[in-house]
Amino acid sequence: MPLQVGIFPASGGLGTSIVQHLVKLVPASSLTLITRKPSDLTVQLSHAGATVRHADYEDPASLEQVFDGIDVLMLISYASLEIQYRVEAHRNATNAARRSGVKHIFYSSLAFAGNLGDSSVAHVMGAHLATEQYLQALSTSDPTFTYTAVREGLYAESFPIYTGWFDLQHPAEEMTIPHSGEGPGVAWAKRDELGEATAKLIASYVNHPEVFPYENRIVLLTGPRVVSLRETAEVLGRAVGKPVRIRQISDDEYAGMPQNGKKHWFHGIDLAREWATAWEAIRRGETAVVSPLLGEILGREPEEYETTINGLVRGV
Repeated sequence: MPLQVGIFPASGGLGTSIVQHLVKLVPASSLTLITRKPSDLTVQLSHAGATVRHADYEDPASLEQVFDGIDVLMLISYASLEIQYRVEAHRNATNAARRSGVKHIFYSSLAFAGNLGDSSVAHVMGAHLATEQYLQALSTSDPTFTYTAVREGLYAESFPIYTGWFDLQHPAEEMTIPHSGEGPGVAWAKRDELGEATAKLIASYVNHPEVFPYENRIVLLTGPRVVSLRETAEVLGRAVGKPVRIRQISDDEYAGMPQNGKKHWFHGIDLAREWATAWEAIRRGETAVVSPLLGEILGREPEEYETTINGLVRGV
């Protein structure tokens, strides 16, 4: 009997991409798709034999028994900048999964911290590092449990949060961020290629767990080259047909801008100042590492950043 695979949450950008690619690699009948809004999942998947269940990170009780019958879980991180709440959400899901008999967890981490480093100045990376450490501790104390943490490259499509909310449809001439644009940049990766590669990693484990090379390991998936924030602005400018410049401000100035507080609001707390640490991490080169693994798993060269951006403009 094939191993049963769960994906939680199975909606959202990365989750949807993983599901769409994974269903081509393993039987749909071996998939359990877990989401807080089951109606968001395509009817075709459930008709093809996939199981659809409800659970919500924000409702720990909903996690009990939702992972029953699942051997391998793709645990996609809770979408938040806050650290402690996010860590607890991941632990609640992990612990519930283990009680249900899950033997291997794939976890979607993030590509800060350089070349598989264990520390980062980026606040957003804090919960990921803590979750990686928790999974490692569990695998050490229980040899029957294993994990793979996938540090997903910074999405090319997530450029707005690193460029002062630059909008391709209503482009401004200036990006106001706490960074000059010079120096180390970001190895941007296309989100759907990350989803495809992650799906292939899961399928590789499901089909041949005895020879899976990334058991109890952290792996890094990135785009094909590093693009500075200045080059990022230039790419965006070419895509919209107008010059775009960067105006550097301080972290405090960024945090004090009302629109940034609204964008980084979480459970009544303004986390704009915490988000600003991402630019310091970029400045230190934490996101300027290119790993060949994404291309190796895809079997082709990953898409260039400018190609992805041009596709967004065209609506592709």
